[in-house]
Amino acid sequence: MADDATERKGPTRREYVKYSGAAIGGGLLAGCTGEGSQSTSTADETPTDTATATETATLTTYEACIEPVGCVEFDEVPETYIVNNGEWADMAFALGQRDGFLTATNMIPGFMFDPFGLDVPPESETATLSATNWDKEIFYENDPDVILMDPNYMHKTGWDGSWSESDTEEIREEVAPFFGNNFLRRREWHDYKLYSLYEAFERLADCFQERERYEALVEVHQQVQSEIQSRLPARGERPTVGLLNSASNPSKGTFYPMRTQTEGVETKPYRDLDVGSAFTTDLVENGRIDYEHLLEVDPEMLIVHWGIGTTGDGTGFSPSAFREQYVTPMEEHAVGSQLTAVQNGDVYPGAFGSQGPLTNLLQTEMVAQQLYPDEFGTFDPESFPEVPDTNQLFDRQRVRSIIDGEF
Repeated sequence: MADDATERKGPTRREYVKYSGAAIGGGLLAGCTGEGSQSTSTADETPTDTATATETATLTTYEACIEPVGCVEFDEVPETYIVNNGEWADMAFALGQRDGFLTATNMIPGFMFDPFGLDVPPESETATLSATNWDKEIFYENDPDVILMDPNYMHKTGWDGSWSESDTEEIREEVAPFFGNNFLRRREWHDYKLYSLYEAFERLADCFQERERYEALVEVHQQVQSEIQSRLPARGERPTVGLLNSASNPSKGTFYPMRTQTEGVETKPYRDLDVGSAFTTDLVENGRIDYEHLLEVDPEMLIVHWGIGTTGDGTGFSPSAFREQYVTPMEEHAVGSQLTAVQNGDVYPGAFGSQGPLTNLLQTEMVAQQLYPDEFGTFDPESFPEVPDTNQLFDRQRVRSIIDGEF
C-alpha cells in the first residue's frame, strides 16, 4: 500500500468529475437534491490562456445521488470504473458498460454472464480488491473515472485494520469519486438506507446516463415477477426452506442457518418467490448449529446459499463438487442421513448472493425450478445456466439486445 500520496505531483483524479458535497460520512452529503435525482445545468468553460480567446463553450453537467456518498456532479459520463463486488459489475454490464470495467473479478460468477454474450476476465488477469488486498496503487494505476463501491466498506470491514477512513478519503480526493451502497446485506456499521436491487440500479443508470437501458430491463424484471406470481401454488402448498450459509461444513457437522426473508439483495430470489424459512430468528441469531439441531427442524428442502457459484473452478457450476462438499457427507452421517431433504434428494445449490439484474434473472428462474419443478420445470445442475426454451421465464436475446443498446 502506498504510504505517502503527497509524493505524487499534480492531480491524478479525473478533472471532469467533482463532488457537490463535502465529506463521506454516514449520511448524504450537502448539496444532494434528492434520492436518485439528477439535475442539469450549464457552465462556462474556462477560456484558454491565449489573449485572443473570447468565446466560451457551453458545458452540460448532471448529478447522480446515492447514500452514503451523496450527490456527485459529472461534466461527462464516466468511461472507466473499478468495482469490488459482483452486484455493481453486473449492473454496469447490464447498462452497456462492459468496456469500462478495469478490476476486479472478486465475487463475480463469470459463467453467469455467458447467456448474455458477456465475458469476465479471470482473476489471474486482474488485480482484485478484497479485505486483505486493498492496495492504493490499484486505484492509482488504473485511474478510474468512478469507483463503484460503498465508500465506508473498505475502512469498516478491513480484517487487518490496514485501511483507514483517511485512506478512503485520499482515494476519493486523488483518484475518483466513490459511487455505491453496500446493499448486499445489512451490516452492524450500516445504519443508512439499504437499497433494493432496482433502486441501486436506477441510481447507477443516473451515473452512466443510461435511463433507456435501465427502463427496458425493469420491464423484463417486472414481466418475470408477474409471471412467477401468477403461477405460484397456494401459500399452504409452498415448502419451507432451510437456507444454509455456504460456510457450513457437513463433514464437520457444523451448519450456519439463515433466514430467507432478510433484507438485502443476496436473498432477493427467495423473497420474490415468497419462500418461507424453516429456521426461526432465534436459531439464526444463535449462529452455528449441529446435525441434531438440524434434524429437530428437519426442513423439507435444504439450500446452500451462494452454492451455485462457490463450488467448481470458477468457469461454471460443478454438480460433482457440490455433492462432494455438501450432500455426500450428510448422506454418510448417522443423523444427517435421517434428514427429509437428504432422503428425498432435495439439497440444492443456492443463489450466488452478489447479484445484479442479469444474474438475478437467471437465479430467480433457477430457484423457481428448485422449489416448484412441476410448474417451472426441473432444475438441471449439469447444464445450468443453460435452460430449455420451454422453461425459460425471460428471453435471453431480448436482454442481450438491451445490453447492446437495441431497444
